[in-house]
Amino acid sequence: MTPGSRHPDDTAAQRLRSDAERNRGRIIAAARRVFARDGLNASMASVAREAGVGIATMFRRFPTKEELVAAVFADRMDAYADAVATALEDPDPWNGFVGYLETACAMQAADYGFADVLTTSFPTAKAMEQRRNEAYEGMVRLIGRAKAAGRLREDFDPSDIVLLHMANAGVVNATAGAAPDAWRRVVALFIQSFEAPARGPLPASPEHDALRKAMLRTSPADLPTSEPDTTA
Repeated sequence: MTPGSRHPDDTAAQRLRSDAERNRGRIIAAARRVFARDGLNASMASVAREAGVGIATMFRRFPTKEELVAAVFADRMDAYADAVATALEDPDPWNGFVGYLETACAMQAADYGFADVLTTSFPTAKAMEQRRNEAYEGMVRLIGRAKAAGRLREDFDPSDIVLLHMANAGVVNATAGAAPDAWRRVVALFIQSFEAPARGPLPASPEHDALRKAMLRTSPADLPTSEPDTTA
């Protein structure tokens, strides 16, 4: 071999890495389309078909559905956390609070998959869950500011935002193309019910641990960690 030339094995390895990266990109792009259209209940097989790859390739790149969801929605979770940060910068606490709610719910309406992500917990997706927790902590500050300004009812609880996102996800998924703006009315009704002075008392909010368990129960089932038997 001449100096500076590559060994054939190195070239082959580089080609394999390039092919693997291309496949990963195709799978993520396909999953964005499928989840946005069908929500998180879409099967991994449908993502593989959309990407034009075999199911075995899918397993190699993303052994579990949670890993695929985390890869697809990492940027959207970042945008969600950024929306909270932007709301905290608003000098008017109520406008900041309302702006955050409207932005987050609009993100759900634009992407059926993300509508589900906001109401689902993914314990193994550490980075995405960290961003969710950061957004939650900011949201708690938003609530405190709006209450201190006398604009948000005193019995409002952070779990009420989770319930709003669950309700909005249901509306978004149910109305689909038939009434695409229906979510706006639902969100406006919620916001008006949040504003002080309260029109009446509310039932007790769900326990936070119970709500967390509900979010876990809605998590998409993981694929097995081993490749499927494709010889049958």
